[in-house]
Amino acid sequence: MRVDQVMTRNVKTCHPDDTLEQAAAIMWDYDCGTLPVVRGGDGSARVVGMLTDRDICMAAYTQGRALRDITVASAMSQHLCSCRATDAVSVALKVMETNQVRRLPVLDADETLVGVLSLADLGREAVREHGQSMRQVTDEAIGSALEAIATPRLQGEIASI
Repeated sequence: MRVDQVMTRNVKTCHPDDTLEQAAAIMWDYDCGTLPVVRGGDGSARVVGMLTDRDICMAAYTQGRALRDITVASAMSQHLCSCRATDAVSVALKVMETNQVRRLPVLDADETLVGVLSLADLGREAVREHGQSMRQVTDEAIGSALEAIATPRLQGEIASI
């Protein structure tokens, strides 16, 4: 199974020069927890980072300023992990596990954003496939990825919910 068969299309994005207030409003309005940060648009959107709701909170806390006074560029993750629309889902899941990320921007052959693949997308596919003899996305694969992603990055630290 390929990534383009399960990914979310038509994702909302933001730009590095946008404010965190603008980004937070997009997340609220469209009920999403992450935004690809792009330069360009209208078919040529190049992903330069990812911004999560947690990034917004941490930037406000560490910078001690209002969201309207902080740019997306100062809070986004610039360490970009991505996958191709033509990649096998198993490859994308391995990228998520290895890099401890829950969502990947999906790029086409021209490096243009075409969607986002999330653990939720993969979970929905696993549920859809229940009862089928040939499953592409197994509960075990999702569980393994989630365990790897949720493991604290710093030794000796315990993450709590």
